[in-house]
Amino acid sequence: MSATAAPSERAVLRRVLTHLLLPLLMCLGMGLAYESAFHAPSPHHMKVAVIGTTPQADVLAQTIKDQAGDALDVTTLPSTDAAKAQIMNRSLVAAYQPSATGSASPQLYVATANSGTDVEVATKIFTTVASLQHQPLATVDLTPMPTQDPTNQALFFLLVAISIGSYGSVAVIGGAGAALQVRTQAALCVGVSFTVAVIGTVLAGPVFDFVHHDLARLFALAWVYSFAVAGIGTVLHHFLGLWTTLGTMLLFVMLNFTSSGGVFRPDLQNGFFGSLHSFWIGSGFVEGARSMIYFDGRGGFATDVWILIIWALVAVVGLGVTGLVKSRKSQAPTLVTASNVSAAVPAQAVRSNVPEGDVPEGDVREEEEEAVSV
Repeated sequence: MSATAAPSERAVLRRVLTHLLLPLLMCLGMGLAYESAFHAPSPHHMKVAVIGTTPQADVLAQTIKDQAGDALDVTTLPSTDAAKAQIMNRSLVAAYQPSATGSASPQLYVATANSGTDVEVATKIFTTVASLQHQPLATVDLTPMPTQDPTNQALFFLLVAISIGSYGSVAVIGGAGAALQVRTQAALCVGVSFTVAVIGTVLAGPVFDFVHHDLARLFALAWVYSFAVAGIGTVLHHFLGLWTTLGTMLLFVMLNFTSSGGVFRPDLQNGFFGSLHSFWIGSGFVEGARSMIYFDGRGGFATDVWILIIWALVAVVGLGVTGLVKSRKSQAPTLVTASNVSAAVPAQAVRSNVPEGDVPEGDVREEEEEAVSV
């Protein structure tokens, strides 16, 4: 009997250096994505309004617009009720009510549930405007946040939690379950996403209590989101192998968290991430949950639901195509006869032709999936 030769140190080092490309690319990608999306936030066409029908209100709105440039889109509204309606429909960030008399304080109507950072920026802008009237600005929040989530960031961190549970499961379903039929893997995606959605809903409701109602609908949003991430990740695993980690992080971390609107909405970001926000899966979950919980389903809730559904349909179609590809490969004729088998090269000779330093595919796959899991 002959023992398999151990790989040389040079071969092992070459393999290690090749695998180190993955974390280095992840480091580069995360740095570029997060710094591009979150550094130096400034308003871009942020929608605000001045309440009033008087010439003074028109002049004030035009003055603010001229000084702000592209930073603000300033309009005038005839009444407070009209301003409140647009704010609650999430089509307006803030509405400024100038002081009617010398004694009344100007008021700023906002909705923190729409975006805490937007409200912060708008408040700073109109505090300066109010100071010109030598009056303190009174802020009226139409959607006061619960004490468990005063900054309106909890839904974003819930997105992070269910995303990790979803794309982290890809390593197991696509790696350890590589020998399973695709329909079985799809069923696992459904089961895992259901469990992830349950965990997320329990954390949002009973555990941390930052969502007080609509838990069933929040669970539904989380389930669709989680299935889309797990399903698309499983499809990628069939075609990308080791690079699945980079692919899922690109789709569901680098471009996803940054464009979700959980930290900054599009009017505080550059055009690239602002554009992604209109159709990327994370924005569908975060904005859909916000509209559902704080705005009674207004503010584009239906659009956000369709974003999630479309991504889930992409996962379903991808799994179907992967199943067909895998089925055709398994049905390819081998054309190996009994005489071919008897004349085949002995296994020992085959092993001797394996380049030095190579290891069985199963061992490499196991190492890769352990790294992905970490």
